[in-house]
Amino acid sequence: MSVTLTSQRHSVASADDAIEFCFQQGWSDGLPVVPPTEAKVRAMLEAVRLQPQHQVSYVEHRAVSITAEKVAINAVMAGCLPAYMPVVVAAVEAIGDPRWSYHGPGTSTAGAGVLMIVNGPIRRELDINCGDNLFGPGWRSNLTIGRAVRLIMRNVCGSWPGTLDRGTLGHPGKLSYVIGENEEESPWTPLHVERGLRPEQSAVTVMAAEAPHQVYNQLSNTAEGFLTTLSDAMRISGNVMGQPHYALIIAGEHMRTIAAGGWGKPEIRRFVWEHTQNSHAHLRRTQRMAGPVQPGDESKMRPLVETPDDILVVAAGGRAGAFSAYIPGWGSRRSCQAVTKEIKR
Repeated sequence: MSVTLTSQRHSVASADDAIEFCFQQGWSDGLPVVPPTEAKVRAMLEAVRLQPQHQVSYVEHRAVSITAEKVAINAVMAGCLPAYMPVVVAAVEAIGDPRWSYHGPGTSTAGAGVLMIVNGPIRRELDINCGDNLFGPGWRSNLTIGRAVRLIMRNVCGSWPGTLDRGTLGHPGKLSYVIGENEEESPWTPLHVERGLRPEQSAVTVMAAEAPHQVYNQLSNTAEGFLTTLSDAMRISGNVMGQPHYALIIAGEHMRTIAAGGWGKPEIRRFVWEHTQNSHAHLRRTQRMAGPVQPGDESKMRPLVETPDDILVVAAGGRAGAFSAYIPGWGSRRSCQAVTKEIKR
């Protein structure tokens, strides 16, 4: 494919100088980046058969057009292989979607990360981890795909810490926050199929998210038992005033326990939604809701999310260990929603 790249060129004496040059320009997230040579950028574009000027996404709040060339440059810098490029492109389409509403999750003091859940055949082909050490190190695809998206947010959209990224605390997932769903061992419908795609399609679901909160239960051998523990941990987990989504990450032991009881994802969502509600009285006493306790507040309940369908259930994590996790979303349903995009190849 004969294409013309338009980004500014810079000359340096060596590869080591190029890494330091990138630091000096502020193009790094704090770790060394791979110098984006013309050959490497072209290989990224070849992988998705996109022209450099092709607009992958447009962030209306920032009036920023994210072109394929800029996506390719930052994917190289993040350490991606060209084969990862379709996932990065789909994720960038998602964060530019008006439903995700970039400015809020990209700027807020709440410091949301960009959780990316990959489903479909490409998850296996790229070896995107869905098992042991799910959120930890060890998988190039997980770490570099997420890093590429964050570098694009920084270098193209201007989401610099302290300026247009005002996270008070942030969390480690803001470096990279990519997982796969373990569709091979899951007894349940994959997330992307629940969200309207076919099983043979590949997809990425992007959700503005806090860090994962781990939950332990080794005592119960029933779905109700484990989900009661999970719901109790979630119910007063902090931001309990109407977030758009929660993601439940159900790992191996708990997945088998729940499935043995004949429960599917709809039953999980319904149970958790019903058992994580707080009374208005509790929210007022704990200073999460303004004003004194009013008559009727003891029985007036507020759910964590508006509907059970706002809870995303994902089968992922190691086979061993009585641990699962929940991940609170950012903002409200009207300010930011999870978005699923097909990964096209």
